[in-house]
Amino acid sequence: MTSPSAKATARTSSQVRAVAHTQTLLKGKDGIGTVRRTTLPGGLRVVTETLPSVRSATFGIWSHVGSRDETPTLNGATHYLEHLLFKGTSRRSALDISAAIDAVGGEMNAFTAKEYTCYYARVLDTDLPLAIDVVCDMLTGSLILEEDVDAERGVILEEIAMTEDDPSDCVHDLFAHTMLGDTPLGRPVLGTVDTVNALTADRIRRFYKRHYDPTHLVVTAAGNIDHQKVVRQVRAAFERAGALTRADAEPRAPRDGSRAVRTAGRVELLGRKTEQAHVVLGVPGLPRTDERRWALGVLNTALGGGMSSRLFQEVREKRGLAYSVYSYTSGFADCGLFGVYAGCRPSQVHDVLKICRDELDRVAEHGLSDDEIGRAIGQLSGSTVLGLEDTGALMNRIGKSELCWGEQMSVDEMLSRISEVTPDDVRDVARRLLGQRPSLSVIGPLKDKQAGRLNDAVA
Repeated sequence: MTSPSAKATARTSSQVRAVAHTQTLLKGKDGIGTVRRTTLPGGLRVVTETLPSVRSATFGIWSHVGSRDETPTLNGATHYLEHLLFKGTSRRSALDISAAIDAVGGEMNAFTAKEYTCYYARVLDTDLPLAIDVVCDMLTGSLILEEDVDAERGVILEEIAMTEDDPSDCVHDLFAHTMLGDTPLGRPVLGTVDTVNALTADRIRRFYKRHYDPTHLVVTAAGNIDHQKVVRQVRAAFERAGALTRADAEPRAPRDGSRAVRTAGRVELLGRKTEQAHVVLGVPGLPRTDERRWALGVLNTALGGGMSSRLFQEVREKRGLAYSVYSYTSGFADCGLFGVYAGCRPSQVHDVLKICRDELDRVAEHGLSDDEIGRAIGQLSGSTVLGLEDTGALMNRIGKSELCWGEQMSVDEMLSRISEVTPDDVRDVARRLLGQRPSLSVIGPLKDKQAGRLNDAVA
């Protein structure tokens, strides 16, 4: 005889299972490139892209949490948690987790950004069920033991030290702070020595429970896969962990907002005994949802995205003042950054900055030539396609698209948007963005007299 509680459990399970819904988001040719989404109970989404011509598959789980979701005292918690999810579950030790993927020749890793975190494993297609089981177990069953928190603290402090020993990397954190100040987006993803030392197991567990709810997660898989099999395996793993109990839960929507970046003319200098001075000169950019992002991508490519770009030609080829010089964009849900990086001898820093500033002003006032824009469109189109030639890149594309935009765009659609950019579009973006007064971040062994002149670069 079935007890009332068992009947209630069965009824709840039936109600939960009824909410699963599958959609085809992109139709591929002969099944190649087909993207499907199934929304499971609890608001968990499973998005896959099928590529039958390969023998590999990449499986990932994206969490809608990044360093911008941290309070000042929790700075570094998202990245700390990323490490801890590899330390063991009730079913597997840390060694079991790594050994399971190593035994089949796969690779497993994770990364934390300012607005999301991703855990993934790339394996042979026949080993995909193993990858799904291991990664889902990590995400749903992490123990976060106090001894593991204490042990991993040293590892993270070493990672912070490693970053600080690489000024070409560290200068970008400094630039984010210069532009965004002491805000969640302006603070480093890794946290600081002080904040990492202050984090406790209890605080990290609470952070984990709050941000790793199924409504905050997107499960992705790309390669030689079967969508429905992936859905069944993911569902079984999450149900085993008791994570799919809220039948009416809705997936979290993409972030939005309208944060303004107002940092005109700010200069931050971090003195270090380095052989080079590392500089980033930049202005506020565009949010990632801004329709002008396609024109900005073309502008960025032409200005500092390759060996034929303006900055590379002027700074390196013609004058030999730097080995590495480039421009880049960072787009967030509600704001963005555009920066120009160069690494040069400290004695040359003012010459390099003057050239970079002059080029930004020149492009803001006169725009780029049609030839430069045409070449940049071709370069951006080619790099977009070539960057999606493996299952890991495909998994990244569909996961980030679902999490950040809530929709999928085919490669052909992306190429079409790039090709539709006109010279006037690029010139308008250049005028609006590059016409702003820039801010500057510098790491290097600059003398007081040199440091005092840095304001000239942003005047």
